[in-house]
Amino acid sequence: MLDIAAELCEWCEQDRDFAVATVVFVDGSAPRLPGAALAVDATGVAVGSVSGGCVEGAVYELCREVLASGEPVLTRFGPDGDDPFLSQVTCGGVIEILVVPVYAADRAAVVPVLRGDRAALARVVDGPPGTLGRSLLVRADGSYAGSLGGAAGSDETAAAEARQVLAAGRHWARVVLGTAGDGHRQPFTLFVEARAEPPRMLVFGAIDHAAALTTLGRFLGYRVTVCDARPVFATRERFPDAHEVVVDWPHRHLRKTATDDRTVICVLTHDAKFDIPLLSRALALPVAYVGALGSRRTQADRMVRLRAEGVPEWQLDRLRSPVGLDLGARTPEETALSIAAEIVAVTRGGSGLPLTGGDTPIHRDFGHEHCRVPPTATASRRPLSAR
Repeated sequence: MLDIAAELCEWCEQDRDFAVATVVFVDGSAPRLPGAALAVDATGVAVGSVSGGCVEGAVYELCREVLASGEPVLTRFGPDGDDPFLSQVTCGGVIEILVVPVYAADRAAVVPVLRGDRAALARVVDGPPGTLGRSLLVRADGSYAGSLGGAAGSDETAAAEARQVLAAGRHWARVVLGTAGDGHRQPFTLFVEARAEPPRMLVFGAIDHAAALTTLGRFLGYRVTVCDARPVFATRERFPDAHEVVVDWPHRHLRKTATDDRTVICVLTHDAKFDIPLLSRALALPVAYVGALGSRRTQADRMVRLRAEGVPEWQLDRLRSPVGLDLGARTPEETALSIAAEIVAVTRGGSGLPLTGGDTPIHRDFGHEHCRVPPTATASRRPLSAR
């Protein structure tokens, strides 16, 4: 539900009751990832989306029912069904949606996550009777509030799992607690949403292409830093969309900058005195993407220089250069778009090929990558295409 956090925070401030439907599981092709949400208030106003349109009407009505009854519901929508009037996921996949009411007494559990605090919200999507939708607010300092309503120790275990999600910088995860015979009457399956720090985009080289790329990077949700050793070019006025503008030698700034496996590094200097020490460092880091601007001739010379510096072949294979997808780009804005498109393809597992005439999945299945064990399917829930 973090994609509609601003609207929900405003509703909480206005003391509005609402129900929120959150995608908690995706199998196969689906238009929205887990965490996508749609909320409906007591007057029928709706914000957000869970499917891009194909099941919105059914989920809207379900939100209104849940808000009236006060009972959480877990439901699934898929492509099957004999009734043409039932809502179905036309992409061919299956989505599982948890719908919970949020009244005045529930707001304390969701507001910290909505307003941007370093916190995680764990909700039960499968568990012992009476626990569906119960939540636990877990703060970055390890404290927590609420209860899952399970056996002794389940809240502490859930809080520890949620803290791991926070520490890993994830926005969501689906985790299972306990197994039969370890003191739990029934295992819990939790959907955890976390206020993770945004991934970083490091843009080296304060050129016009960089200005366009910082705008796109911010639009895609990155925390964008522009770095250049030349103070006349690395200015806030030239890069208003950057979160940070740094005057420093690129390789020196990278050495003292925190990165993780979500970080993308874009080297736009195409000047050997900057590129070689910077790329020698960048290619050794466990980051998501390293791309470098330059012609094919520049790239050939760059590879010779990097090999002379001792950069191993497996690291050189990670370098995306000439940077970007082949869009026929000419302007700085078009070039930035080709770079951003390649970043999305690399980080999301796309091919970069046209979808027309292809047979690869349009929506990659990321639903399982954060699961510690396969999701259970034992909870009482509404059937596929319920409504």
